[in-house]
Amino acid sequence: MIRRRLGQGGPEVPAIGLGCMGMSEFYGAADKAESISVIHRALDLGVNFLDTADMYGKGRNEELVGRAIKGRRDEVVLATKFGIVRSEDPAVRHIDGSPGYVRKAVDASLRRLGVDHIDVYYLHRRDPNVPIEETVGAMAELVAAGKVGHLGLSEVSAETLRRANATYPISALQSEYSLFTRGIEEEILPAARELGVALVAYSPISRGLLGGTLPPAEELPDDDFRKYLPRFTGESGAHNEALVAEVRKIAEEAGSTPAQLALAWLLTRGEDVIPIPGTKRLRYLEENTAAAGITLTPDQLAALNAAVPAGAVLGDRYPDMSSVER
Repeated sequence: MIRRRLGQGGPEVPAIGLGCMGMSEFYGAADKAESISVIHRALDLGVNFLDTADMYGKGRNEELVGRAIKGRRDEVVLATKFGIVRSEDPAVRHIDGSPGYVRKAVDASLRRLGVDHIDVYYLHRRDPNVPIEETVGAMAELVAAGKVGHLGLSEVSAETLRRANATYPISALQSEYSLFTRGIEEEILPAARELGVALVAYSPISRGLLGGTLPPAEELPDDDFRKYLPRFTGESGAHNEALVAEVRKIAEEAGSTPAQLALAWLLTRGEDVIPIPGTKRLRYLEENTAAAGITLTPDQLAALNAAVPAGAVLGDRYPDMSSVER
């Protein structure tokens, strides 16, 4: 596995990491035993950049990751996130970036993970009611206390990223980025590069859409949140499936799967781009990891960009906290 640097002065991580969210929630039934096997296999393959968050499964995902890395902590670059606070109603959540909550959240995550420090600690979403300088200032205190190694933000604007970085160096910006989601290319990615901040790309296969193997949204189980996402349903879903069919043709010619092609495309976007595809299946882990060895030709890149130009995808990503003022 090739390696990339997580920002200026940050740790080296594999060019492709592992998102763990779906192991506990959102993508159908969970299988703890298989998920732990996936994490163990990832570490064996050198995919040691693991991503979780305190909101995934209401803490259960951190507990799962902690269990999986027990005895192998030194092998792992461990990232988690805080800031999205859930209630008993799964449809109700709010953002909390207050300094007091920062300190409370990190201690809870350390307990669930069973570790004494977190390598990369992200603010999951910006709290519009708290100046970013106050939130990041409190996060910086965690670095000084040895609880956190490096700081990250998720889904923030270029302006917010600059203000945060002026308070304390930000190593990573986690934003959705894929062949199907390219809005950050206009302002946010250039700002990250200006500041030396790595871009950690979540949903790099567009929540499985670019994998080309999903059934129609109406056939997904009720506990799979993609069943209700705008990009998967109605006219938008049909339009986007046609785009996936074009990607599949190019993938077949390249001798890869559509998901591998999507990941390989992302790796061409810059040495500072690190996709973290999520999976709870060994088959897809190994398929995704192999994408790091694919070199796309200029003709293949041109074909992909022609098949899916920026803005070609229809439908919002999802109606969630991304709509909160950043």
